[in-house]
Amino acid sequence: MYKSKEDFPLALEPTHIQEILRIGRRGTYELLNNPLFHVNRIGKNRMIRLPRDVFFSWLEGYSK
Repeated sequence: MYKSKEDFPLALEPTHIQEILRIGRRGTYELLNNPLFHVNRIGKNRMIRLPRDVFFSWLEGYSK
């Protein structure tokens, strides 16, 4: 279990987003497919990674 944003890896996986927002898999991928986020798709399987700072900046702006 993570306690602060610095405890998360620099590149968040969709499972990290699910844990932080407490949403399901479908909602997570809908969010990550939003052009608002610059996600990195890696490799043949198109693994998704989102920079931690980008995500938390969005989250802090959303919660204000």
